[in-house]
Amino acid sequence: MPKIKTRFAPSPTGYLHIGSLRTALFSYLFAKNQKGKFIIRIEDTDRQRFVAGAEEKLIKVLTDLGLSSDEKIIRQSERLKIYQQAAERLIKEKKAYYCFCSQERLEEVRKNQEQNKQVPRYDRHCLNFSDQEIQQRLSAGKKHVIRFKVPDNQIVAISDQVYGKISVKTQDLDDFVIIKSDDFPTYHLANIVDDHETNISHVIRGDEWLPSLPKHILLYQALKYQAPVFAHLPLLLNPDRSKLSKRQGDVAVEDFLAKGYLPEALINYVALLGWNPGTDQEIFTVKDLIKEFSLAKVNKAGAIFDINKLNWFNAEYIRLIVKQKGERYRQLLEQLQRLIPNHASSAEKLLLLFCSRINNLQELIEQSRFLFALPEYKGELLIFKKSDQDKTKLGLNLLLGTLGQIHPDHWQDAKLKLVLENLVAKNKLSAGDVFWPARVALSGLDKSPSPTEIMEFLGKEESLSRVKKALKKFD
Repeated sequence: MPKIKTRFAPSPTGYLHIGSLRTALFSYLFAKNQKGKFIIRIEDTDRQRFVAGAEEKLIKVLTDLGLSSDEKIIRQSERLKIYQQAAERLIKEKKAYYCFCSQERLEEVRKNQEQNKQVPRYDRHCLNFSDQEIQQRLSAGKKHVIRFKVPDNQIVAISDQVYGKISVKTQDLDDFVIIKSDDFPTYHLANIVDDHETNISHVIRGDEWLPSLPKHILLYQALKYQAPVFAHLPLLLNPDRSKLSKRQGDVAVEDFLAKGYLPEALINYVALLGWNPGTDQEIFTVKDLIKEFSLAKVNKAGAIFDINKLNWFNAEYIRLIVKQKGERYRQLLEQLQRLIPNHASSAEKLLLLFCSRINNLQELIEQSRFLFALPEYKGELLIFKKSDQDKTKLGLNLLLGTLGQIHPDHWQDAKLKLVLENLVAKNKLSAGDVFWPARVALSGLDKSPSPTEIMEFLGKEESLSRVKKALKKFD
């Protein structure tokens, strides 16, 4: 049985899209499930869209997510001679030809075809140039590309692992470019040569490449290469079923990681976008995913990317890590410390205080600001909806007097909670007369952790200071 080998081949043109992460992940999971190899290849032949530094970011993000290449990473820009040789072989065998047409001529041809309601395609103007004429133009430095000669009157039949059988007539295909005027190959040629030379057995990629599949099959046949097995993944969609794009929110994996989304949560959620394990299980470790993954369980329909569901996964993982402690807990603390360098020493206390209330670490930072700088608020906020100003003032005064008598050694959440409960019962007040104004006085907010949790974090001196400031709002 041939060795299973997959690849992820990003272009260094910007950030890693969440859809590209899914492609990489499915390729990785399939290879590992089959005891095969997963490799990364950098497809950097589109020099107009090349972004300096993008390659390094791509590799770092993939590595941070655990998707490392099993072999040395190759770059197409370092293999130009190999693609040129393949193209020259096709020219020699009359399966490709030089095209010297200007952009203006090509646009004019397309315009006329559209007016005549014809399928826009190259008219093969340069196909029958004599060898002598071709050499003259090449010697004169005439700008040119190399086009693949699509065979006439054939049917290209392909079987895709997701979409099933696909048949296309060659008369519906254009003589596409395989070497551009800058001598760089197009994706069509380069990816096929590379997949052949690196022994890729399965190509898993987005279905935006499905229309190009017949062209690729023809190239495999022309070069006498064994074609790999193909699986095209359906698009990721917004909740309104539009194509997932930057315009409607974050789609860059880097952005999610920067906000404190955890690698394991991203991997878990993205794995379930278009792949169904066939059970109700939702939480999967990478080991679980490798064991369960198969292309047969990939859906044809576009998968909805729901940020609320990702938030749920991330919140679950944060709570699980905090509960289990261990090495992953230490790493999470270090991550939080990097996000809040000015309050790094408070990272663990903050994580324990907010872990049950947040979806990501960025939310923790936002929700905890009041602990370090009390926000401005109006006195009316101190009054619970079922209380009044007199009872609120009484509650705060009793709170101030009672808390002032507590020894700092006893300044813990559980003990403070008992003190407040006793204060409420002893003075025949409601919880809203004491707990609510205490929460607002300590946080300046209507939503926050409990007042006793906040007090434990702030300490006795700062807690009493904030209660005093609250009482002054009634002067």
